[in-house]
Amino acid sequence: MNDAEYQRFTDAAAQCQMTNAAFLAYAVDKAARDLTRTAAEIASEREVLDEVFAARRHLGRIHGLFNQVAKALNSGADAPHLDAAAQAVLNAARRMEDAADTLLAHRDGGCPA
Repeated sequence: MNDAEYQRFTDAAAQCQMTNAAFLAYAVDKAARDLTRTAAEIASEREVLDEVFAARRHLGRIHGLFNQVAKALNSGADAPHLDAAAQAVLNAARRMEDAADTLLAHRDGGCPA
């Protein structure tokens, strides 16, 4: 466990008003009760992160394409669907932000009941 992980762990235990040992015991017990679900959640998180990074790469490529459109427009070209394309990219970026926020909220979830 690195320093950042340890800090996150101790902060979570404190937020839940538990000792580190009690919080760890609770977390381990909860994970051990359903190993299939635990493995699936870990795999799912990896897959979600992979998709977020892929979306980020795609948005970077789209940025480059918009630069090419701007160059063409500055040269007198016409782009009749530019507004619709820009709105679609903005919507995609917002969905990506929402997905990242949801992932972080899930990962930093609440205390045990």
